[in-house]
Amino acid sequence: MTKFGLGIATALVPLVMGMSMNAQAQQSDMSFFISSVGSGKGADYGGLDGADKHCQTLATAVGAGNRTWRAYLSTQGPGAVNARDRIGSGPWQNVKGVVIAHNVAELHGDNNLNKQTALTEKGEVNNGRGDTPNKHDILTGSQPDGTAFADAADHTCGNWTKSGEGAAQLGHHDRLGLKDDAPAHSWNSAHPSQGCSDAKLAATGSAGLLYCFAAK
Repeated sequence: MTKFGLGIATALVPLVMGMSMNAQAQQSDMSFFISSVGSGKGADYGGLDGADKHCQTLATAVGAGNRTWRAYLSTQGPGAVNARDRIGSGPWQNVKGVVIAHNVAELHGDNNLNKQTALTEKGEVNNGRGDTPNKHDILTGSQPDGTAFADAADHTCGNWTKSGEGAAQLGHHDRLGLKDDAPAHSWNSAHPSQGCSDAKLAATGSAGLLYCFAAK
């Protein structure tokens, strides 16, 4: 390498290191993301603990494992858990520093969650309605206010342990649907899935992905 080339390479080192440090800083400040991958077993995450571990593992892989990550999921039956009660108090921001919501009330009201802001832990835009494949249906098992369903129907694929029969309530991260109504625009409670397997979720428009929030 010539002295000129060596000089350029030497000069680029601080720049590259700076860019890397900035990316790591952004990821360490991240407090919300959509999981880039699902469980590989449809809606079966092995329950809430398994779903939380999935979020934690993905966050750790990009340098944000210093926080306690929780999946935005409700459960049903005795001891039912509300998704809104397990994700901390906010505020939450994506990997680029864009605030999704300042608190729980805003998250379930006039939030800033949409296709452009609901990024994965890698900072990527998740496929929405009109993309191939469509992956805009995110698992939640929740009502619009973030609480659990109290009826006898399955809204959580057996509390996130089923990968066959059953159903899960889904939200549209891109706020788009077949109709121009409240459910179609709902980020957390748009409609139920056709089933709990990867194939049935895909047929609905889902890849079995999760909303992951930093609880603290």
